[in-house]
Amino acid sequence: MRPHVSPGGLLLAAAAILSVVPQPAAAQSGWLPTAWFSGAEADPKAMYPLAEKDGPWLILATTFRGETARDDARRLVQELRGSHRLQAYTHEKAFDYSGAQPGMGLNPDGTPKRMRYANAGQVVEVAVVVGDFASCEDQRGQKTLQKIKTLQPKALAAATAKTRLVSDFLQANSQHVRDAQAAKPPMHAAIMIPNPLLPADYFSRQMVDEFVLDMNAGVAHGLLDCPGRHTIRVATFTGAGTFNADEDPTSRTGGLVDMNRFVDALKGSGWKNPQVRGVQTESRLVEAADKAHRLTEALRRAGWQAWEFHDRDSSMVCVGSIDQLAVPGADGRPVPHPEVTRIATALGPDQAGGQIMPRSFDGIMLDLQPKPIDVPRRPAGRR
Repeated sequence: MRPHVSPGGLLLAAAAILSVVPQPAAAQSGWLPTAWFSGAEADPKAMYPLAEKDGPWLILATTFRGETARDDARRLVQELRGSHRLQAYTHEKAFDYSGAQPGMGLNPDGTPKRMRYANAGQVVEVAVVVGDFASCEDQRGQKTLQKIKTLQPKALAAATAKTRLVSDFLQANSQHVRDAQAAKPPMHAAIMIPNPLLPADYFSRQMVDEFVLDMNAGVAHGLLDCPGRHTIRVATFTGAGTFNADEDPTSRTGGLVDMNRFVDALKGSGWKNPQVRGVQTESRLVEAADKAHRLTEALRRAGWQAWEFHDRDSSMVCVGSIDQLAVPGADGRPVPHPEVTRIATALGPDQAGGQIMPRSFDGIMLDLQPKPIDVPRRPAGRR
């Protein structure tokens, strides 16, 4: 005779079973990365498109082309993110080979020759990249690169030979290459590349050295923390001397400042202690740095996004965080970004009294003419 179990008993039994079955860890809140927990699964439909902020340097894992390129790239990204916990992205680019192209030489009538591609049409390629790395020599990046070179993703085993460009070439032409070459992992040709979405001048922007980086360490609103590419310099304070990292502080003369004492004062008090203003009075550099800090705080209190920056021979105060200085106007021509205009107008010279006078905050005068500048970058690998 079959034993009878009430519905209530079934529910209790199910609850008891669930209570002892290991549950997948849910994504935790707090400072731990969500990728550390298995519950933080990747969206199966997401392509995770690459963005400019996803590291200045990336690893190009492989590239897909063809009708199923997007699906193949998406599957690989899902696997790299889910199974290998890598920050993988897709980057898509289209190529148009349908139009006529300039040829070599001239026609009999003297007109330039025009040519067409043998396989005319539009081609879409989807690259799978892994980030985010501060430089090409980033130790974490190099370690990840070696890991990617040895992976055997299931997504690549399922991809068709028509969509994989890099790794499948050797397998498709195995009769022309050595067996060892053809048997290599599918992503063994992975390389480090710069983020293709970064502006052309990104790597030519001013990069501060370790010495200047230490001078700006511990500053509450340091310009090195400004997220934008550009900012507006509104005040400059120069000193009588310069910092010299190699000079012996005990043998200094004139305006040379003891770097260690300057940095200790800057880090220790954040320039909040008025008594710090008396440190190293023999140099105007300390006075310049103090003015820059006080002006930054005054502008912040007035509602401005102010930043301070200290260099070997001067300190400056900037306002704003702007990604582009010009935008298209109504007629299509470039015009100054509205934020640039707002800052230059509000913090530029005061002409109310019929005279051109610089504005001041907390008794500290601004420059007569605000000037857009590039935000300096930290050394590679430093955060």
